[in-house]
Amino acid sequence: MKIAIVHDYLNQYGGAERVFETFLEIWPKAEVFTLLYDKKQLPNRLKKLKVKKSFLNKFPFKGFYYEYLLPFYPLAVESFDTRKYDLVISSSSAWTKGLLTDIKTCHITYCYNPMRFAWDSFFSIVGTKGLIAKGLRFIISVLRVWDSVSSKRPDKYFTISKFVNKRIKKYYDIEAEIIHPPVNTDYFIPDNNKRQEEFFLLVSRLKPYKKICIAIDAFNELGLPLVIIGEGVHKGELKSKAKNNIQFLDNINDDKLLSYYQRCRAFVFPAEEDFGIVPLEAQSCGKPVIAFKGGGSLETIEEGVTGKFFYPQTPESLIEVIRDFDHKQYDPIIIREHALKFSKEIFKKQCKEKFISFYNEYKKQLEE
Repeated sequence: MKIAIVHDYLNQYGGAERVFETFLEIWPKAEVFTLLYDKKQLPNRLKKLKVKKSFLNKFPFKGFYYEYLLPFYPLAVESFDTRKYDLVISSSSAWTKGLLTDIKTCHITYCYNPMRFAWDSFFSIVGTKGLIAKGLRFIISVLRVWDSVSSKRPDKYFTISKFVNKRIKKYYDIEAEIIHPPVNTDYFIPDNNKRQEEFFLLVSRLKPYKKICIAIDAFNELGLPLVIIGEGVHKGELKSKAKNNIQFLDNINDDKLLSYYQRCRAFVFPAEEDFGIVPLEAQSCGKPVIAFKGGGSLETIEEGVTGKFFYPQTPESLIEVIRDFDHKQYDPIIIREHALKFSKEIFKKQCKEKFISFYNEYKKQLEE
């Protein structure tokens, strides 16, 4: 059986890329396609991949302005020739579910979210006045039509959470089966020999929708130590707002990240995420999480057992929770046991069984 795995972008490394890596562990002989590839932004284990790239990868300045290439992405994803593959798995947060496949090829998509900027974030993106906003409104409106039409191309949908499943049903009128993303619980482990420190930890891409500004405003007021690990377009603005008790770190490898998880007092998660792998990595290390009460966090955090929620999504609400927070009330063993429910091995077992089962059913229907 010839398998292709098609991922939106390999020019950054986050939760979706960790899932993509796990797909490669399940199907190591699969051929890889992506729209944009920049190995400098990837960990060493992904730099040796043989990757089939789209024509977008030849564009100048793509590394800095890839989000400005919006009008070209549908053409790029439809340029991939998948006719020789028996099974195509699209790892999609926007584009790759729009692949063109013929009747002989079974197309399964693992959907992280319907195209966020075209649906949920549309009005916040185009809400400003001016020529650029008007242009974006037109471009995104056209892309929304393409997104709706291309949503019917996969033969089967799997998704990451109940939260995203509701969006897929609303925007695409499709029922998706849930397989929670994998957490590397064998790697992210507690270390009782490490000195437990007083800093709070936040790990995230530094983009506006991640709501890092809420944590910065809260810790500016509290004066407590906060370590922020991540990269993104919002970094300069966030650093300019932060006081001396807030430290920014980037280019952190997994070993250093693990050390910060193991030593922190608690993990802070202010975003409304579709799922959220990093809070589970912290829980896998036995650390409680302080999270906004919404999105995927409702499926991954047990209030009073593995963490505490704040609501509404404001600095004032977060400040109130942190002031009352006592990390000694949480049992690291119980927190880790909860995280083990989302282990990589469980994910791999579910994907292998369910994807292949659907593939066999698809082929059987073709033969009838």
